[in-house]
Amino acid sequence: MSQTPTIDAAEPCTGSQLGILFRQVRDAMWARMAVELDALGHDLTFSQYITLKKLAGGNASVTDLARAADLNPGAMTRLLDRLEARGLIVRVADPSDRRALDIRLTESGTIIWQDINQCGMRVRELAMQGMDETEREQLTSLLVRVRDNLTTPAPRP
Repeated sequence: MSQTPTIDAAEPCTGSQLGILFRQVRDAMWARMAVELDALGHDLTFSQYITLKKLAGGNASVTDLARAADLNPGAMTRLLDRLEARGLIVRVADPSDRRALDIRLTESGTIIWQDINQCGMRVRELAMQGMDETEREQLTSLLVRVRDNLTTPAPRP
């Protein structure tokens, strides 16, 4: 099995190293989050976590949730089936469009969200340990800029 290369902060970062570093940070955050969730007895996938997080901000459609979790609508429907079976969400007919459904957290879903949100805050705090407020804001700002640079459509020649 190949080992993931370690990135040295003292060396200039190439494009491929930057991509690896982003992946390592993402994987490490989710691995730590999985440990936190397991410790509290929550059996959730990353996509389920993202779905509950999105719903904690208010009702959403299947399409909105699929986009947030980076899933296709069919996969999101199956994920929602599992969350509904656990009593964490409910699907309600949209009063303005009979063909559409609004997805909402149930009372149990809200309680679970409050618990897992605390897990997320602990992981974020651990990830930014040793950084002062200015460094935290700068890191976030730079990451947002990188994301926006990569997701903004390139101008046509």
